[in-house]
Amino acid sequence: MSDSTENSIFTLQDIPGKGKGLVATSKILKGTRILCEEPVIRVPEDAPDSPVLWASIRRQVDQLTSDQRQAFLSMCNVYPGDTASQYLGIIRTNALPIDTGGGIFLDACRINHACDNNAQKAWNDNIERHTIHALRDIEKGEEITITYIGVLNNRRGRQEVLRKKFMFTCVCRLCSLPEHLSVESDRRLDEVLRLDSCIGRGGLRGIQSDPKRILGYVDRQVRLYNEQGPDDVGLPRAFFDAAQICAAHGDLARARVFTERAAAGWLVGEGDDSLSVTNTRRLARNPSSHDTYGHSAAWRTAVDDIPQRLGSNEFEDWLWKRDKDSKPEEQGLFRNQATFPSFIHLPNETDVDDNFFKTRDGVNYQPRRHWCFLAEITDYLTLVRLQMEVKDVAGKKIPIFFYTDGRGSEIAPSQLCKGYTIAILYAQQHAFAFSEPGIRHEDPTLVKIFPLSLLNLLALSDRVQKFSKETNGIMICHGCEKQATALKKCAKCSLFWYCNAHTKACQKTGWVKKGHKADCKLLSDGDLKGLFSLDWGNFEEFAGFPLAYSGY
Repeated sequence: MSDSTENSIFTLQDIPGKGKGLVATSKILKGTRILCEEPVIRVPEDAPDSPVLWASIRRQVDQLTSDQRQAFLSMCNVYPGDTASQYLGIIRTNALPIDTGGGIFLDACRINHACDNNAQKAWNDNIERHTIHALRDIEKGEEITITYIGVLNNRRGRQEVLRKKFMFTCVCRLCSLPEHLSVESDRRLDEVLRLDSCIGRGGLRGIQSDPKRILGYVDRQVRLYNEQGPDDVGLPRAFFDAAQICAAHGDLARARVFTERAAAGWLVGEGDDSLSVTNTRRLARNPSSHDTYGHSAAWRTAVDDIPQRLGSNEFEDWLWKRDKDSKPEEQGLFRNQATFPSFIHLPNETDVDDNFFKTRDGVNYQPRRHWCFLAEITDYLTLVRLQMEVKDVAGKKIPIFFYTDGRGSEIAPSQLCKGYTIAILYAQQHAFAFSEPGIRHEDPTLVKIFPLSLLNLLALSDRVQKFSKETNGIMICHGCEKQATALKKCAKCSLFWYCNAHTKACQKTGWVKKGHKADCKLLSDGDLKGLFSLDWGNFEEFAGFPLAYSGY
């Protein structure tokens, strides 16, 4: 039974449209333990529906007191049937997770679902109790809610899971947002899951080979969580991921801060006696005990090397290793790892990656968006077919073998040059029997080589982002870098903005002193301009070279 049944901070009462539910009888402060409860019925994980299971459940129900049995039988059952299946139906409808399966808790199982839940459920292995904690302040008279789903998906995904498993349509605040706000919320949640996939796909190898980029993914995740709501239960996990990345490269100072933040987050949702909190606090005291520690010393800091005199924004910039000269809004399109992934983040030919592909029937798949692999040619040769060694944005060298009809002869000899950048649309990882994993390229319309290095291509992308955009009617002159509302585009490339002055001084400055003459020549290539204008997030049909430019 609950350790809190006599506690006056909640009461069981009728909730319109939901049946029974728990309601706060006084204000409950964030982090308060609302419930701490033992299960009255236990079922093993993934137990088959069998006479053995039914007998076990019946035996446990028979051992309940009459009040407990009445409380159990009054719980919602979306799987009605005879007595044996009725018991199982109630358990399937209401059970909450325990150490080795599910359990019935007479108070906690009465808590209703909300996608924007104000309380968190957790099984505490340390005390062998199920706990409920307030994720934020809960006002008197407010219903206490938890989430029934493990991953906070977009609205459509949440509704499908809830209807299929629990047979109700959620009308919580998050699911009832106006359409434009719901679309924005879904965008954030989809991006969080996409980033989670990117972080997890690389594993330890990704942390070792490209830690700055992976840490940037987590940074972006945390920002999205905070935009969605500052009490999201995913935040502690994100902070712990960041701690592991920093520990792997010897950065004990940042690892300590991130681990402390993870512990603080888990403290709110699980309490100070949970193993998550006690273990994470131990790691915070000694960050070098992280499992990932010691793989590299590239970021080495002492545990106390934490700056003390920075403002909050400056501290966050330090903590996340944000580049001062490359603010997110000034980074070019080609640095977007979702659209222009490094090799390790490409989909694998043998798997269907939900981040890249979608299906309506579970059988036929198509891309859910466009993507492009960029890499610099470091070597090439032709034996049976053209093969290249290239270096991607993460610095990883991989092979590309051309299995086109012409075996790579479609590439003009003048384009085969070390230091040039190759672009491959819809590239995927391929496991070769005779080589390290790389890319098997088959369609000549999906490849293009640009006559500049990858570093210079990324820098050009940054300049296009900064000097070709219009934000709230404001543009930036490439020549003098002043902001204005009435600028003129370069007559040749139709991208860069310049002051509309009769002297054309800014155009001359950009052309002569700031390298726009070379940029303009590169941007005369319609395929390069097409990469800037393609609607990367909206897949209707496969794109291919030559690309059409539709304005930027």
